[in-house]
Amino acid sequence: MGGVISTLTEKFQEHLERQRNRPFLEGVMAACALVATTDGEVSFAEQVRVDQILQTLDQLTAFDPHEGVDLFREFSDDILKNPHEGHERALQAVANVSEDLEDGALLLRVCIAVSEADGKITLADQIEIVSLCSRFGIDPAECGLYIDMPVDEFLSGRIDQDVG
Repeated sequence: MGGVISTLTEKFQEHLERQRNRPFLEGVMAACALVATTDGEVSFAEQVRVDQILQTLDQLTAFDPHEGVDLFREFSDDILKNPHEGHERALQAVANVSEDLEDGALLLRVCIAVSEADGKITLADQIEIVSLCSRFGIDPAECGLYIDMPVDEFLSGRIDQDVG
C-alpha cells in the first residue's frame, strides 16, 4: 500500500511542477519564436537549438520535449502567417514570465542561444532581444548585445556578429 501512495505522491508532485512551470515553458517558446522568425523563416539550426534547450534546461525537463517543440512551432507559424497578431500572442506569453527577474534573465539567455544557432547574431535578432530586455528591466549590455563598430560600417549593412 505504501508503494501506491508513494507513486501517487510522485505523480502529483510531477503534475504540480509542470503546472507551476507551464507559463515559463510557454514564455520561453514564444520568445524563441520571436527571435527565430526575425528573418522571416525558422532555420533547421534554430529548431535544433530549441530542442537542445528543452532537453537540458532544468525548468523545462518536467515537460515532454515534443510539447515544447509544438509550442515553438505554433508561435513561429502564427508570427510568420500573421505577423502582427502572432507577435502580440507571443508577447502575451512572454508577459506571463516577466514578473520574475531570474526567469526573465534565463529566458534572455535562451533567446541569445537561439539567435547564435545560425553562427551569427543578426541586427534583427539583437533588436528583438533588446525589446525583450526592456520587458524584464534588464540592461541589454549585460547580454552582450551592443557591439562596438563605426557608424558607417553599421549603416553599410555589415552588422552581423559572428559567433565564435
